[in-house]
Parts: sequence; C-alpha cells; structure tokens
Amino acid sequence: MLATGAVLLGGLNFTMEKTNTLEFCTSCHEMSAFVYPEYKQSAHFSNQSGVRAVCADCHVPKDWWGKVVRKTEATFNEIPSWITGKIDSPEKFEAHRREMAESVWAKMRASNSATCRSCHSYDAMALSMQDRYAKRRHSQEYREATDKTCIDCHQGVAHNLPEVAAE
Repeated sequence: MLATGAVLLGGLNFTMEKTNTLEFCTSCHEMSAFVYPEYKQSAHFSNQSGVRAVCADCHVPKDWWGKVVRKTEATFNEIPSWITGKIDSPEKFEAHRREMAESVWAKMRASNSATCRSCHSYDAMALSMQDRYAKRRHSQEYREATDKTCIDCHQGVAHNLPEVAAE
C-alpha cells in the first residue's frame, strides 16, 4: 500500500513538472499561435542577463499544493475551453483576452505577486539605477501605503495587453 502511494505521488509530481515546461505550454495551437509569439518579444524570453522565465514561472505557484490547485483549475477551466474551441482563432482569442488577463491579474494580486517575487526581489533591486518614479513605487513605504503589488504596475510584461473596453 505504501509503495503504491509512493508510486502514485511520484507519478503525479512527475506529471506536474512535465506540464510546467515551455514545450508543454506551447504545444496547443492557441498558445503557439497567439501567446508564444508575444512572449518571444518580451524581456521574460530574451534579456541582458540571459535569464528566461517560462510560462509556469509566472502562472504556477512554486509550492506543491499551490501547483496541485493550479493544475486542477486548468483541468476544469482551461482544458474545456480548449476542447470547445472557445479561443481557437485570433478573433475569438482577442474577444476573451481581457477576461483571461483579468483572471490572471486577480490571482497574482491575491498572492501578492508571489510568482513575480520568486525571481524578483525588492532587496536585490538597484534602486539607484531606477528612475525617480520607479524608485518611489518600489520603496517599502509606497508598497505599504498603497497595498499595491507587482501586477498593478507591470501588466503586459510578457503578453499584449487587452484592448480597453468601449465606454
């Protein structure tokens, strides 16, 4: 019984790690055709430091239970959308871009942008190299006073922003 549990847990963990790869994330038509080209133009794909953030770095929590929850959400929310063709054309994708982006932004706000901060550290920021505006917004005083998190200012860093809704 213990061996069976270990094998099942190992298999689950292996599967979660395989589904966190860039190759897996970009294997479906919608991601390879619409999202991947945007990401390839971003600093998360190519930058001076040579550090590349892949999809899971931003969209999947690092902790094991967080991964399980995120993968479960994908199974019951995103996969059915893919199967039904909800976003299988550029027009359909754009029609749902705002809804998808706002869902991701809400999750990031709820976690205090934990996935951003798993790579980016306020303590490691060279504030002296930032302009006055960025330096102020990255200060602890500003963050505490406004309760803002990374995603509040850094939307569109890896994907095109949705069009502003007509009033």
